[in-house]
Amino acid sequence: MQEPHRWQFFRAGGVDQVAFRSGADIARIGELDQKLWVALACPTRGIEFDTRTLDLIDTDHDGRIRPPELIAACRWACAQLRDADGLLAGSDTLALDALADDPAASIPLAEEARRVLALAGKEGATHICLDDVTRRAELLAAMRFNGDGVVTPDTAQDDEALQRTLLRIMQTHGSLKDRNGREGIDRARAEAFYAEAEAMHAWQAGDGASTCQGGGMLEAAEAVAAVRDKVDDFFARCRVAAYDIQAVPALNASSETYEALATQELSLQADGIAALPLAPISPGRSLPLREGANPAWAAALDALRAKALVPLMGEEVAALDEASWIELQRVLAPCRDWLARKPVNTLSAEDGAGIARLLDSRAAVMALIDEDASVERHNARLVDLEKLLRLQRDLLRLLNNFVSFKEFYRREGAIFQAGTLYLDGRSCDLTVQVADAKQHAVLAGLAKTCLAYCDCTREGQKMGIVAAFTAGDVDFLFVGRNGIFYDRQGRDWDATITRLIENPTSVAQAFFSPYKKFVRLIEEQVAKRAAASEASAQGSLGTLASTLANADRAIAPAAPAGAAPPVRLPAGGRIDVGTVAAIGVAMGSISAVLVALFSKFIDLGQWIPIAVVGIVLAISGPSMLIAWLKLHQRSLGPILDASGWAINGRMKVNVRLGASLSKTAQIPRHARRFVHDPYADRRGVAAALAALAVVVGAVVVVWQFGLLDARLPAALQHAPSAAATQQAS
Repeated sequence: MQEPHRWQFFRAGGVDQVAFRSGADIARIGELDQKLWVALACPTRGIEFDTRTLDLIDTDHDGRIRPPELIAACRWACAQLRDADGLLAGSDTLALDALADDPAASIPLAEEARRVLALAGKEGATHICLDDVTRRAELLAAMRFNGDGVVTPDTAQDDEALQRTLLRIMQTHGSLKDRNGREGIDRARAEAFYAEAEAMHAWQAGDGASTCQGGGMLEAAEAVAAVRDKVDDFFARCRVAAYDIQAVPALNASSETYEALATQELSLQADGIAALPLAPISPGRSLPLREGANPAWAAALDALRAKALVPLMGEEVAALDEASWIELQRVLAPCRDWLARKPVNTLSAEDGAGIARLLDSRAAVMALIDEDASVERHNARLVDLEKLLRLQRDLLRLLNNFVSFKEFYRREGAIFQAGTLYLDGRSCDLTVQVADAKQHAVLAGLAKTCLAYCDCTREGQKMGIVAAFTAGDVDFLFVGRNGIFYDRQGRDWDATITRLIENPTSVAQAFFSPYKKFVRLIEEQVAKRAAASEASAQGSLGTLASTLANADRAIAPAAPAGAAPPVRLPAGGRIDVGTVAAIGVAMGSISAVLVALFSKFIDLGQWIPIAVVGIVLAISGPSMLIAWLKLHQRSLGPILDASGWAINGRMKVNVRLGASLSKTAQIPRHARRFVHDPYADRRGVAAALAALAVVVGAVVVVWQFGLLDARLPAALQHAPSAAATQQAS
């Protein structure tokens, strides 16, 4: 019984992940519980990995890699090598003596490798690289026999008869392209072609063939078959006319039929003329073969006379009666039955000599196909050799991005990371290709991460990405902002934010968030009031301008004699004393409350700093708590799941990892920095903070020396009286 394998794990992202330290770890990957795998599926496109390697692992060709396919690839690669530790090197060069012997293989890999090296002019070499195999594959496609099972006319070289046969097969049964893009045929098409030739040959040599092929019988039977239905129709109409003379007008073409034909551009082969009876219908009439016959059938009737009636009846006739017609069919019945058995295929028009020539070429055509197919077993081993070299180079990297996420957590560039986005003074390394941003955002929003979806364009190409902002603030991230995206090949793309999922990036950002929102609300209200005032002022100015412009048109009506002059009120109107008193009472009450709160705050004494901290926490605490909870829930899984992965573990992105994924701008360590800014605001935020600090310091000093103790009660005593005085007035 095989002993259990000793695995080694490392901790990253809150998940235990397996470490691959030997070839035995790779060979026995199937024994690792899949609940310990980080991912259970990944797409073969949209990731930074060699697509050819992924296609060789994806045996069911569904565009996804799953554990059974990866396990099978690991076991196969280890079985082909004498020492599986060679898979840890990540090299695309393989020593021939490192290949294991496989007695069950039709061609050993080492033998195929030597054959490839010999064809590449490296006979005697001890190592083979991936480039040797890929160049051999290109050379193979241009060879006469390349093992793809398709032979072209060029494959026949100087044999013109064989070339014509291959072209005939392509014309009758279609063609397909070989590995070099040239048109040719495969075994299935050749066998179908020769099956039809065999059927024609069997018919031509069957019962009745000897009788019909001699003495003009075949030509007579074909001439009768060409007009049989039409002649039967003529004699049947004549019999009906003999039965009842009243049917004659109906059995012949009506005048309306001829009127319709007269309106058309006629020809003797027109369908309308051919549909008419062979001759006018009357009781007991014979069929005229020359004069009086339907012109559309004149040629067929002439062939009937020349090839059937004259040779078989022995006399020149101008008309055919019904009895002679019946006798003619009786004589030709064996030939007619033989013709009825004629195969209907693409070779039906070929005569016996032509069919014989085609059958004679069968051996040569099949020999070409067999010779080409004999190379296929070398091609299959060539693909195996390419697969082994690719797995030796790429398998460990795939394991470190599938079974574990070692490359991601060691910041070595995981295969799902599309590149780096530079935007808003930051570089974001956690970027993933996205095909449909709207659909991706539905699931990716569960990652509790600030995500920006961008459309990237470059030289007419378009690509969608999502970038995770895990450091800095999000104040200036909005739809429409532009940046630059560098893919893993170093190519630059223009990037524009099209969708944004907002989430906190740090607790510090959350601390200032309420104050920023408060200031933003004040700015918005002030802007609204200013806009309303401006609109009102513009309206008033417009009214005044209109009044002044039309002053000469306003004529006051004459006052009646003896009428008293009108009483004019002051322009400002009358001031309501009660309103003034109410405003005074309100202001007094507010001032009293503020003074009382200030006095209570001063009474705290040495607890004032703690009170200040409490007030700050009451304002910023909820935002900081929500941010802390979201930062601890921040995960990579939903982002990758939305991109087609199947993430098995909870891949956390903590604050430390997030800080490494999104880097803010930093001045170089040894750079010189001149802090004087000639355009800096003179009354900026720093000045406001300094003034606030001076006020707080002054209050503390006054409180420490007891200067407020005597004055504060007096102020409190005068506050109510002031309010009462205002109310009385």
